[in-house]
Amino acid sequence: MSRMVTSTPWGPTALALGAAALAVPTGWRLAHTVWPTDEQGHGPVILAASAWLLWRAWPAVKAAGPLDVPAWRAPSLATASVLVALALVAYVLGRSQAVLLLEVGALVALGVALLLGRWGWGGLRAAAFPMFFLLFMIPLPEALVAAVTAPLKAAVSMVATDAMQAAGLPVARNGVMITAGPYQLLVADACAGLTTLFTLEALGLLYLHLRGHAAWWRNLTLALLVVPIAFGANVLRVITLVLVTLHFGDAAGQGYAHDFAGFTLFGAALMLMLATDGVIGLARRGVLRLRGQTGRPLAEAGPA
Repeated sequence: MSRMVTSTPWGPTALALGAAALAVPTGWRLAHTVWPTDEQGHGPVILAASAWLLWRAWPAVKAAGPLDVPAWRAPSLATASVLVALALVAYVLGRSQAVLLLEVGALVALGVALLLGRWGWGGLRAAAFPMFFLLFMIPLPEALVAAVTAPLKAAVSMVATDAMQAAGLPVARNGVMITAGPYQLLVADACAGLTTLFTLEALGLLYLHLRGHAAWWRNLTLALLVVPIAFGANVLRVITLVLVTLHFGDAAGQGYAHDFAGFTLFGAALMLMLATDGVIGLARRGVLRLRGQTGRPLAEAGPA
């Protein structure tokens, strides 16, 4: 006969309240430092999306880890306890040294530990994607951002300038400085940096999760293609700003059009992802027809 486990040795409710108390000053710091910037403005959106995803997954979390389970299915309290201890050390270090990577990352780790301690490995698996998605909220190290952003900006500037020159527009480029008629525009980090690529990758993974393709190769292909899709969307954003500045002046290009171009970026990325997914779906159905199959294999059942 299996021994039943009805409660956990350490209080999950108390730990949840403690984690929430730690999250308040961190949220205040983020709201008054990096979240108002163009580079990290996606943070609140990622947080809200993760909360919504966790809410959607919550019935599965509870079903995977009920209160009364056989001992062999009990949550791994030892693993959760170690994770809590490590997360608290990382939080104290990150908070005291103003290292947001550690501070915010520690809170995500605390959330994972709470799920594991309260609902077990099954509950954690059910909430795996919402917790993983929270990683995109963690501010990246400035050294890494600077190292990757420079070549990205140069590449986006070059492709955008070449495309506009091919269309006969009076533009020229010197590094990341684009000359459009009498105006000079500097391609900023927010227009073509690593954080923009990071945000668009998050958007792509969210789309894949909601789309729910069962075929792993299709999800992997789309996840990899998010990188060139994000690059293309950045090129479109730069071209949009140059065209607005060229035809309506520098004030228009740096005013409302600059903010509108940000929406253009994500809208273009989403449309490119939808189009790419549609092309993959058409190619797959074409291959199935060539093989003489009238239906999809059971292992690949899911949205077309």
